[in-house]
Amino acid sequence: MISLNDFLMVSIALFCIGLYMIITKRNAIQILIGIELMLNAAILNLVAFGKYDKILNGGDVFALFAIVLAAATTAVALAIILNVYKKYRTIDPDKINSLKD
Repeated sequence: MISLNDFLMVSIALFCIGLYMIITKRNAIQILIGIELMLNAAILNLVAFGKYDKILNGGDVFALFAIVLAAATTAVALAIILNVYKKYRTIDPDKINSLKD
């Protein structure tokens, strides 16, 4: 049987990989993927604690809400990245130094 510690270890690994991607990558899409990995780690924690907590079973509802919120923010972020690429011809956040113009 899979214990709560197993879920937490996978969640920690996902969160650390996402944080590493955010810190080291120079591409806006890869940074967005790192943020999504970190959010998936939080969702995994919600579902795991919801499974092992017999009194409050609201983890699944919060996880579903977080997934819907993540989908909406990803759509907005990709639209912003596409508009920035159309204007500056790059998605490297370090090369975009001015949003004026």
